[in-house]
Amino acid sequence: MTAVDFEAFVDRLAATSGEAILPFFRSSIGVEDKGAGAMFDPVTAADRAGEAAMRRLIMETFPSHGIVGEEYGSEHPDAEFVWVLDPIDGTRAFITGLLAWGTLIGLLRGGNPAFGLMHQPFTRERFSGDGGSARYQGPNGNRRLRTRHCPDIAHAVLSATSPAIFDMDEIPAFQRVEARAKHTRYGGDCYAYCMLAAGHIDLVIEAGLQPYDIVALIPIIEGAGGVVTTWDGQPATKGGRIIAAGDKRVHAEAMELLNHSA
Repeated sequence: MTAVDFEAFVDRLAATSGEAILPFFRSSIGVEDKGAGAMFDPVTAADRAGEAAMRRLIMETFPSHGIVGEEYGSEHPDAEFVWVLDPIDGTRAFITGLLAWGTLIGLLRGGNPAFGLMHQPFTRERFSGDGGSARYQGPNGNRRLRTRHCPDIAHAVLSATSPAIFDMDEIPAFQRVEARAKHTRYGGDCYAYCMLAAGHIDLVIEAGLQPYDIVALIPIIEGAGGVVTTWDGQPATKGGRIIAAGDKRVHAEAMELLNHSA
C-alpha cells in the first residue's frame, strides 16, 4: 500500500465513523456510566456505533491487523500493525452539546506510533501527523501544523481536561506547574493536544490516560515539532501520566516541577 492509498484509507475511517456518530450529536441520546469508581465515565450509543463502524472497515480491509479500542477491547494487539481507536474522545463534551470532542485514529507499527488523526466531524476539522510532519484540514483550508516557541512556563498557556483526573498524590505536582504558568484552561480533551500542535497552547499535563487517549495524538504533536512523554520522560504510547509541550524548554521545566517538590 502506498502512502497515498494509506491516507485515503484513514480518510475513509474518519468519514465512516463521522457518519455513524453525527446523528447522535445534540440529540436526546441516552448516557450510561461505565465508571467503576466515583468519577463519572459516560458512554453512549454514538461511541459504540463509531467504533463498530471503524472496526468493520479495518477487518474487511486489513484482516491481519490488530485493533485496540475503548469500547470493544483488543484483537490481535501483538500484530505488526495495530489500530488504536477512541470513537469519541471527550464524551462529556459530546453529551452536553459542546465541541471539544473528536475521533482518535492511531496506527502502531511494531509498537511505535506511525500515524495519527483527530477528526471532528461536526466542525469538519482534521488534525493528522506521522511524526515527521503534521497538518490541519478544515473549512478554512489546509495548512501545516507547527508548535510555537515558548521560553519558559511563565509564558506558557497550560491545559488539562479537568482537575478531577489527578489522584491526590498527583495534585500537588500539577499545582506546582499551574502556579508558574501564565494561564490555565480546562476542558480541552483531545482538542487541547491539537491546539498545542497548532501553536495556541504550550503545555498539556494529564494523568490516568489509556493508550487510546494518546496514541493518535503522539504523531501529530511530534510532527508539529512538539514533545510528548510520561511525567518521568518515558514514551507516552501506553498512556498514564502524560506531559506534552510545544517547546522542549517548557517540557524540561515542567518535568522538573512535576517530579521534585523543592
